[in-house]
Amino acid sequence: MKDLSSHTPMMRQYLKIKAEFKNILVFYRMGDFYELFFDDAKKASDLLDISLTARGKTGGNAIPMAGVPYHAVENYLARLVQMGESVAICEQIGDPATSKGPVERKVVRVVTPGTISDEALLEDKRDSLLVSIFANKDKFGIAYLDMSSGRFVICQPENEEQLQAELQRLAPAELLYAESFEPLDIIENINGKRRRPDWEFDLDTALKVLNQQFGTKQLSGFGVDNYPYGLAAAGCLMQYVNDTQRTALPHIRSIKAEVYAQGVILDSATRRNLELTQNLAGGFDNTLAAVLDKTASAMGARLLKRWLHFPLRDLTVLSNRQDAISAIISEDVQADIFDSIKGIGDIERIIARIALRSARPRDFARLRNALGLLPELNALTELSDQPFMQQLSNDSKALPELQQLLTHAIVDNPPVLIRDGGVLAPGYNAELDTLRDLSQGASNFLAELEQRERDKTGISTLKVGYNRVHGFYIEISRSQSGDVPVEYIRRQTLKNNERFITEELKSHEEKVLTAQSRFLALEKRLYDQLFDQFAPHIEQLQLCSDAVATLDVLNNFAERALSLNYHKPTLSTSPGIHINAGRHPVVEQVTKDAFIANPVELSSQRKMLIITGPNMGGKSTYMRQTALITLLAHVGSFVPADRAEIGLVDRIFTRIGASDDLASGRSTFMVEMTETANILHNASEHSLVLLDEIGRGTSTYDGLSLAWACAEYLAINSKAFTLFASHYFELTELAEQIDSLANVHLDAMEHDDSIIFMHAVQEGAASKSFGLQVAQLAGVPKPVILRAKQRLAELERQAPATVISTSAAAEIQQDMFIEEHQVVSELKAMNIDDITPRQALDLLFELKSKT
Repeated sequence: MKDLSSHTPMMRQYLKIKAEFKNILVFYRMGDFYELFFDDAKKASDLLDISLTARGKTGGNAIPMAGVPYHAVENYLARLVQMGESVAICEQIGDPATSKGPVERKVVRVVTPGTISDEALLEDKRDSLLVSIFANKDKFGIAYLDMSSGRFVICQPENEEQLQAELQRLAPAELLYAESFEPLDIIENINGKRRRPDWEFDLDTALKVLNQQFGTKQLSGFGVDNYPYGLAAAGCLMQYVNDTQRTALPHIRSIKAEVYAQGVILDSATRRNLELTQNLAGGFDNTLAAVLDKTASAMGARLLKRWLHFPLRDLTVLSNRQDAISAIISEDVQADIFDSIKGIGDIERIIARIALRSARPRDFARLRNALGLLPELNALTELSDQPFMQQLSNDSKALPELQQLLTHAIVDNPPVLIRDGGVLAPGYNAELDTLRDLSQGASNFLAELEQRERDKTGISTLKVGYNRVHGFYIEISRSQSGDVPVEYIRRQTLKNNERFITEELKSHEEKVLTAQSRFLALEKRLYDQLFDQFAPHIEQLQLCSDAVATLDVLNNFAERALSLNYHKPTLSTSPGIHINAGRHPVVEQVTKDAFIANPVELSSQRKMLIITGPNMGGKSTYMRQTALITLLAHVGSFVPADRAEIGLVDRIFTRIGASDDLASGRSTFMVEMTETANILHNASEHSLVLLDEIGRGTSTYDGLSLAWACAEYLAINSKAFTLFASHYFELTELAEQIDSLANVHLDAMEHDDSIIFMHAVQEGAASKSFGLQVAQLAGVPKPVILRAKQRLAELERQAPATVISTSAAAEIQQDMFIEEHQVVSELKAMNIDDITPRQALDLLFELKSKT
């Protein structure tokens, strides 16, 4: 450490503390302010737009200083956290009355974006996750923790693409990564990144840290033994949390592994294109979550988003959810359940704050009210004999002993902070009641004193009063101040009154002030004991909050089904997607016109649909609604269709639209091809693939060739369920060559050089593209439209060249994908150095005869 002898004692104290938190802003408590010094002050001044001043000198130089009031600190912390900054809160822990030199201070907590639990710093309806990632060559591990609920999960992505998709799903508030982590381009746009030393990801160290947290000797009971890379990431995360929170974390009770085989895998492009919780512009309007989320509580809203981002393939879980929704609808209890859960509120985060011993008085009051509503909720859920509803009812059963404790302990409307006093109810503790009476001035004593002094002096205007500045006093009007007894000591002169003190009143004042200090100290001790009394019940309370949140989402699905005319889909292990009168859940809510519902028929005999039709005809909407209906079925929700039978899928891919990624040096076409390559490599016969306008970013023949080859490969090799939209009408010929492929089109009609979109899906290929009519609707100048029509007529008179149309050509292309031509094989095996020119000429004739 640097030589600090030239600094003042207070600055020496500050610099010693700051040395432990070099890359973190230190909020150093001084009286009613948190102060920042030196570079921290300059940085905070810029980030928070607060004044930068100076405080004297140290070491001969002025000290840059900035500060925020302690009572408004949460607002400033919230702003810093949103920017990805971390803050060390340094409090006075010593007694100013007995301290020699600066009052002892220490950092009591470190507020970081991923570890916050304070209500003021969190978004109600979004998870705030601390994420840790680990890479070992081509092996990856992820651990993530929701500090506000205690949910601790690990997983092991299979490749960089899946790692990127997971990070997009999790949207980390804070990200920990190893010094040796190489694919930095994946994380470059994430705020709150923290580079950690490699040793923090050591597996043996991780196992020790995790076992210590859970009070176990091994982690086998959590089913995570086969996730070494996820556990390595979890070890770093747990060490980081311990370092920053500096307190026990009893609500983090277990760790679980996310098994990809149990879910429907969505890559990053699919999540973006389907606009599950964020639209393409980066906002939240007109997303699937925006339409579906009518939950009663913030914890229900968060759980709904988690379900949407991790659809399941577990038929048992999905059937339970569907049956619970049906039970709520049949019992007609949706509105009553909503009202009960709305009253219960976000107890998930309250419970976490109680576990962290950071809960405020109003948290306890809200939990008391919530516990009082559980019997009402249980009565509603017990109406159904559906097993899953019964399980939720049992998990959320009433906890009368805790409710009674809080009713007895906390006043009806407590103050915001315990330091303000008046939190614990009268009758909770006898000693506290006595000190409370004294600290409030013992009104009976003051009333008796006032009457006695009036009788004694005969002064009718005499009053006994109190204020925080001057303490207790006897107040007499100016006109009668000359009649006061000699033992009265003048304390204050006002315009119309004089104020006095007596020895008796002074003695009482000392008792009161002492009692007030003792009262606040005792109340704080008793308040801290409440946390101890709740500690054994944290697990039960978390189980309760999980059940209420789950019920909230299911009840929400029931309301959406009733309000939006959704129906229960049939889930099956047999492959296929059969949808009657399907609708796009978002578009039907925002369109001014009546939404045209359309069918989808995909089966083992009909694996791919080539979709043609005009721009704006509804091809993308039709494709997206198929994916969203399939996804909702895998969440357990009812779906926007008259009937749907959905075979379980393993992945959903979408390649719809693209934009330049100039920062990475990738054109629109490069982005398109990269996404397409991912699909071709990873799609299986159980996947749902949506491809829109493949090949449009290059020349016509190049684009057509690519589109043809991709469609063919998916139909013959991948055998995925595929919706393939294209303007290349030549692709419709594939239906004549591949049995599992069919043509459909979206209809349109011409009227007086204009176009009317029917938005109805019909069997067969479209008759034309209507491109010029759409251009006219878009406002392209008439001379341009007329010239385009002339040129189109000229082109149509020319004999069209067949680019790819015959079965033989298709077979050749298929062979190119599947096996190497005989001539190519012979050429590769030949050693040219060992043959004469004559032999080479003979060989050339021989090879030519084989082509």
